[in-house]
Amino acid sequence: MVKKASKGLLILMALFFLAAVSVRSSAQTVKGQIQRMSGWESCTICAGINASGPAATIATFSGNGSPSLSGDSRVFYLASSASYADALWWKQLGAANWATNLRYDLDFYLQTPQDAQALEFDNNQANGQMRWIFGTECNIAAGRWDVWGNASGNWMPTGIPCAMPTPFKWHHLTWEFKRNGGWVTYVAVTLDGVKHYLNWSFPARRSGSNELNVAFQMDNRANHVPFKTWLDNVTLTYW
Repeated sequence: MVKKASKGLLILMALFFLAAVSVRSSAQTVKGQIQRMSGWESCTICAGINASGPAATIATFSGNGSPSLSGDSRVFYLASSASYADALWWKQLGAANWATNLRYDLDFYLQTPQDAQALEFDNNQANGQMRWIFGTECNIAAGRWDVWGNASGNWMPTGIPCAMPTPFKWHHLTWEFKRNGGWVTYVAVTLDGVKHYLNWSFPARRSGSNELNVAFQMDNRANHVPFKTWLDNVTLTYW
């Protein structure tokens, strides 16, 4: 009798666990293949220090079958006669004020990574009162990951390595973020299967906007040699 009761209890516990997993899974929203979407926005001068340039020539378009993993990658191009020019692209995905967890997942590819000062991978979220800037950059020149200090408005070195990417190779990147009230938390970064937990938090800033977007930025070096970056399988999961 005791054995039968124990067996029944185990079955109930298993069913409860499966139901909980199902609820968590169904509560997630997944925006996939974002690189294929139309309506990407961009700027050059606004991407520079203090949003003051320098100017650059930029371009982006999807439909690239090669190089590609999904059969449809998006290429980004940056050129400038000035040193340390930047270009920022972003894709609005609509507001999601209820979401407090975000996972930004993508593959990227470069042919001449030696011409890149840094590559920036960001999420931005706002709910009409606060704005959470989940800003990250692979600081190739310094060989490390930096994260954006949000309200303080500066980059914070993490000490997590981000070496110059291998050319002509796809690299897989995942950033995990969390917001808690007026705070931004950088949970963890995984690059090519190597995961580092950070769990750093910074105060967010006030904002009257409502948005959720993914963003990508390219920074060139002092030699201002033009270069390209391809993104594929760009996905944002939030819950």
